[in-house]
Amino acid sequence: MAEANTKYKQHLVEIVKRLPYKPGVYQYFDKNGKIIYVGKAKSLKSRVSSYFNKDQQHGAKITFLVRQIADLKVIVVDSEIDALLLENNLIKKYQPRYNIMLKDDKTYPWICIKKEAFPRVFSTRNIIKDGSLYFGPYASGKMMHTMLDLIRKLYTIRTCKLNLSANNIKSAKFKVCLEYHIGKCKGACIAKETEEEYQVYIEEVKHLLRGNIHTVKQNLKKQMMIFAEEMKFEKAQEIKDKIDLLDNYQSKSIVVNTSLNDLDVFSIISEEDEAYVNYLKVVNGAIVQAHSVEIKKRLDETDEEILSHAILNIRKQLHSNSKEILVSILPSLELSDTKISIPQRGDKKKLLELSQRNVKFYRLDLRKKRDLIDPDRNNKRILAVMQKDLRMKEPPNHIECFDNSNMQGDHAVAACVVFKNTKPSKKDYRHFNIKTVVGPDDYASMEEVIYRRYSRLLKENKSLPQLIIIDGGKGQLSAAMKSINELGLRGKITVIGIAKRLEEIFFPGDSIPLYLDKTSESLKIIQQARDEAHRFGITHYRKKHQKSLVKSQLGDIDGIGPKTETKLLKRFKSVKRLKEADFQEWEKEIGLAKATILRQWFEKNE
Repeated sequence: MAEANTKYKQHLVEIVKRLPYKPGVYQYFDKNGKIIYVGKAKSLKSRVSSYFNKDQQHGAKITFLVRQIADLKVIVVDSEIDALLLENNLIKKYQPRYNIMLKDDKTYPWICIKKEAFPRVFSTRNIIKDGSLYFGPYASGKMMHTMLDLIRKLYTIRTCKLNLSANNIKSAKFKVCLEYHIGKCKGACIAKETEEEYQVYIEEVKHLLRGNIHTVKQNLKKQMMIFAEEMKFEKAQEIKDKIDLLDNYQSKSIVVNTSLNDLDVFSIISEEDEAYVNYLKVVNGAIVQAHSVEIKKRLDETDEEILSHAILNIRKQLHSNSKEILVSILPSLELSDTKISIPQRGDKKKLLELSQRNVKFYRLDLRKKRDLIDPDRNNKRILAVMQKDLRMKEPPNHIECFDNSNMQGDHAVAACVVFKNTKPSKKDYRHFNIKTVVGPDDYASMEEVIYRRYSRLLKENKSLPQLIIIDGGKGQLSAAMKSINELGLRGKITVIGIAKRLEEIFFPGDSIPLYLDKTSESLKIIQQARDEAHRFGITHYRKKHQKSLVKSQLGDIDGIGPKTETKLLKRFKSVKRLKEADFQEWEKEIGLAKATILRQWFEKNE
């Protein structure tokens, strides 16, 4: 970027790194905080990154635009169509300097069901608040006309502009037109159809425009089969083309109809020390504004209190007087002449879900940005959560986890893995060969390992962990505590056991387990340590077991001593590879005499 924008370069680069590969709208701001460009993208990260890619060739106008960018914000949506519609709304609202503005102020079309006797169904770009219903806007004119054409093929909806009042029809003021003669109109103008009969079609049209196209598709498929059976293949193909269009048509987007006239949408997610709130402004069914904020908790405020504070401040800041507010939880406030509700279904529910997705993205984006500035910040937050969940006196910066591995007592081993600041510290991992236990006794093995580990740390005056995790239930935990008590460490270190079946957390002397939420970050760290200890332990066991099998085979050969055995295994890695090698390779490695002994032994024991 140019020198004039140098101080913003790193800021923009970091934002672009955190963008998602999702559809949405991006907004560029100049150094004064004014929107200078609004764009849409199928993938926000790919599209926005292209502006700042030095290897990509840009024209003079794009290069000049990039020089002016000091900040950028994004709004995540469900699809490209939603991004297109939202982009249009934002351009019309803010009229950014570098966006193309149509001189005729052309807008996306809507389908209107006119409020009148025998309602007409037609497309329009002008919304008149006279009680008529409007559906859209339609980003694709082709899709809209396909829908209108479909409606006219399925239902005998009038296309004339006659005033079909009861008096005009009764006085026989009108004559039927061509539409009547070709069967596309039933002749309401000459009383051939009642308004009640006509209204049945209108109700079906409403369902169709709201996205209930399954019934329509079924009817089209029936028509297609009839045409095919009658050998009318051209007509059958026409119907098939319309079915294909409907299959590819997103009949319902975030903005669906203008009955959602003017409302605010708020959603909140909360953490230990912060809460995040997203706000969407909806006018005539279209999102015209999006805003997210972070709120620092000072006391133990409830989410209801925080949301109440956010609603009052954001509405005042953005001059909103909407009489309806959609929320994810009911706040602890009441506003006069304003309805506050949690939507359960339909278009309003979809708007709330969109707000919730945006507030989650906002939180994730803030976390990533802060992790770049302070990599330890997220770890400190997780450790603070673990301290609270496990009722510890201090954060578990140093965690050690133990697991036993054996097969019916054979080659019993144990593993200790170490986590520091929530991350594995592999240089501190330790293996233990069980020395004092005979047979498969996991409890005694655990007691031995815990004693050996911490007696040595105490002897060497090394730092002790704040948390010890035992892979097992109450029995394993009790065995570990025998050594902890003997070493005088009870009360100085938090010790827990985790039972695999239900992921129960046990504390010493407490028969009732703790159940952490499956999404809990505390549980995830405990599970990660447990799984890592199991992996580390079983790997050591397998190596030891395999090594013993190999050594016992070669150790049985008279004339092949330990040094020769080691030399062969170092060269051929395993007995299997040794057997597959040529005699000449054996001779080269250990000499003719010993190679001959080896060959004779293998031939005898085939």
